[in-house]
Amino acid sequence: MADIKVPVFSESVSEGTLLTWHKKPGDALKRGEVLAEIETDKVVLEVTAQQDGVLQSVLKNEGDTVLSEEVLGTVGEAGSAPAPAATAVPAVAADQAAGPVANEVSAGGTASQPDTNVAAPDRREDLSPAVRKVVVENNLNPAQIPATGPKGNITKADAVGAIGSAPASAPASAPTPAAAAPVASIPSGPRTEQRVPMTRIRQRISERLKEVQNTAAILTTFNEVNMQPAMDLRKKYQDQFVAKHGTKLGFMSLFVRAATEALKAFPVVNASVDGKDIIYHGFYDIGIAVASERGLVVPILRDTDTMSLAGIEKNIAGFAQKAKNGKLTMEDMSGGTFSITNGGTFGSMMSTPIINAPQSAILGMHNIIERPIAQNGQVVIAPMMYLALSYDHRIIDGKEAVQFLVMIKNLLEDPARMLLEL
Repeated sequence: MADIKVPVFSESVSEGTLLTWHKKPGDALKRGEVLAEIETDKVVLEVTAQQDGVLQSVLKNEGDTVLSEEVLGTVGEAGSAPAPAATAVPAVAADQAAGPVANEVSAGGTASQPDTNVAAPDRREDLSPAVRKVVVENNLNPAQIPATGPKGNITKADAVGAIGSAPASAPASAPTPAAAAPVASIPSGPRTEQRVPMTRIRQRISERLKEVQNTAAILTTFNEVNMQPAMDLRKKYQDQFVAKHGTKLGFMSLFVRAATEALKAFPVVNASVDGKDIIYHGFYDIGIAVASERGLVVPILRDTDTMSLAGIEKNIAGFAQKAKNGKLTMEDMSGGTFSITNGGTFGSMMSTPIINAPQSAILGMHNIIERPIAQNGQVVIAPMMYLALSYDHRIIDGKEAVQFLVMIKNLLEDPARMLLEL
């Protein structure tokens, strides 16, 4: 017999939620097979079988909070029967199952005295239709009506005679009359609601975004870029790029390269605030915002100043696949000195992205729309994109933020300069 334990969490994670069991007691297991998934505030972790065997017991249910290295269940050898699951029996159900004798005997073993204050049952099912009509219309209690009929039945005369003479069942107290309030018109048809608890990842996203808004002095500057040169470059070399590197050339790799060059020129944009200190990072780790079913995640491209365009594209594609399958690890999303988010993939024209703490800036890409612009004294139609840079005004001045964004614009409108490092 062996225990199934929660994986060891990182120092920044204190607990998780058991998201789902993929096996139930009695199921056969193979070493390395996924047994359960645990959601933390950063990633979803898989709990795998450490040996072949049979799932014997489950000690934690889906939705339970679990701690690092806590026991989730047990695994036994193949052929062994699973332990029966303990089922709590409600007290009321147990009393009913025990029968009348158990209900009449007190804890000390002696018969309990009947409660003389309990009213006789309201036996309306024994009344004739005529008598029942009188009882219901006059709110009478059949147990308090003297019966004169054969076999002790209540006759209609008995019921009529009880009106005004026998105490009736106490009606619900009427509310004190108040001023008539206007009646709201309620739309017809189903109006359903569903209350769903936030996932840990969504809770963490909410906490971090609100924390940034409360601590950083966020300001956003905008610019626009003519994407025609970048589109021409991609169209001209796409087939050769795919043939050599096995991946497509996208716009994101060009933006990562442009952002890296701009970060080199403006180190404060790559810095972060720690108390009363500014930390200048001598490396360039850029987070790429990726949408997943569980919320927005930001995996990190490490040392982008040493990466080729093909390397950037392959890493981004790998992160997207891992996010789709829920396979991103804590290491994938730890750190980062700058972030890029692309709302244009969903059709966004313009936005003010929120900084990913403790970073000091984030670049927002948007939809590419053809529109008229002035070029060399002439009005032409060009594929234009709005750019947004949100930054922490505590350490980044407006001049530096604007110049940073202009540099990205210039590099994208003349990609040769960027590739030749001019």
